[in-house]
Amino acid sequence: MQYLHTMVRVTDLQASLHFYRDALGLEVLRTQEVPQGRFTLVFLAAPGDSRAQVELTYNWDPQDYGSARNFGHLAYAVDDIYATCERLQAHGVPIVRPPRDGYMAFVRSPDHISVELLQRGAPLAPKQPWVGMPNIGTW
Repeated sequence: MQYLHTMVRVTDLQASLHFYRDALGLEVLRTQEVPQGRFTLVFLAAPGDSRAQVELTYNWDPQDYGSARNFGHLAYAVDDIYATCERLQAHGVPIVRPPRDGYMAFVRSPDHISVELLQRGAPLAPKQPWVGMPNIGTW
């Protein structure tokens, strides 16, 4: 058995690419347009790690997926959690659970998919403004 990918349905492909590719820093591995099924697939992965892929599925016809929380979250180890959160904020992404502990943060995609960010290795020393930032929303 081999892990292939995690599929996430998205309602706005461009907003989702802005989040996953531009803000979070994942790389697009391939895109597949399926006109007969009226959907687009975009496969992404962290740079240098194509084994753990995220598949964005964009259905061309509008659909309401609700806000079910039965999908937990995506998780990525990062080299510098503070720099990663700063980059996300620069792209307009709210940090819903700031890295107050220098180790863990959560953000959400445009479709409310939670993304956990974990500091690779030991936690960084707590610092401002992160220490004083409250949680916002849910993750």
